[in-house]
Amino acid sequence: MKAIVNVDNNWGIGIGDKLLNHIPADMKFFKETTTGNVVVMGRATFMTFPGPKALPNRVNIVITRDESWSAPDVIVCHSIEELFEQLERYDSDTVYVIGGSSVYQQLLPYCDTAYVTKVDTGKTADKFFPNLDVESDWVVKSESEAMEHNGTEFKFVTYKKI
Repeated sequence: MKAIVNVDNNWGIGIGDKLLNHIPADMKFFKETTTGNVVVMGRATFMTFPGPKALPNRVNIVITRDESWSAPDVIVCHSIEELFEQLERYDSDTVYVIGGSSVYQQLLPYCDTAYVTKVDTGKTADKFFPNLDVESDWVVKSESEAMEHNGTEFKFVTYKKI
């Protein structure tokens, strides 16, 4: 299993139900990386999608405690145990955790790779991703050159669990 996330300098990922940063190159990377694969997310993350509807050309799995919640083209799981039963059907290398904060917290221990878009900003956030730079079992595998969007620098960093 892999995580894919966009973070600021404080490892913030969002405020309320909004992402902190919207960078077209990051959105393109996300789409190219996850298309044809399985995406796992919480209900609040799903509800931020346009529509809201399932991401096309992906198996969409939503974790929610709400027993009555459903959406077209979505597999709904009500616990981590139920999620892992569903995930037995898929190659773990095709599974991407895409948020939100609590889902990342619960599933990061099961991930072996994290694709992190690091954005050089320090915005107000109330949702965070664990700081992999201080986690002893995570190391940087690769890092892109710095790029820029509307005056803001960002880079793609791949972390591997050791």
